[in-house]
Amino acid sequence: MRVLAIDYGDARTGIAVSDKTGMIVGQTTVIHSRNAKKTAQEIALLVQQTGAERLVMGFPRNMDGTEGPRAALYREFAALVEQECSMPVILWDERRTTVEAHNILSDCNYHGKKRKNTVDAVAASLILEGYLSFLSR
Repeated sequence: MRVLAIDYGDARTGIAVSDKTGMIVGQTTVIHSRNAKKTAQEIALLVQQTGAERLVMGFPRNMDGTEGPRAALYREFAALVEQECSMPVILWDERRTTVEAHNILSDCNYHGKKRKNTVDAVAASLILEGYLSFLSR
């Protein structure tokens, strides 16, 4: 089963798609948009193009597990994506994914604009990897 993961952001939304077997990250991209409706429509287009059968979206939680301050915004966006894609969105704990993505990019010597344009795709990959690991258990 192909899974599409979403790392939603105000200006950039990272996308990672698994391979057909649902075992590894197959491709990544970033949607550059500040418009939630347009972003959801672009996600729907990617779902069609990739044949994704499941959607998982990073969900902001505090370190103690409670919902973060942006949780309501993410729930609204997930509902918009569900409407555009006609499939449910699984909300996945995204604690520390952006921090880990920055660490990975630092280790690979990605800095400045190069990092800014890549970090969201890496974060989406980490969300996808976490979800795929959960499924394999």
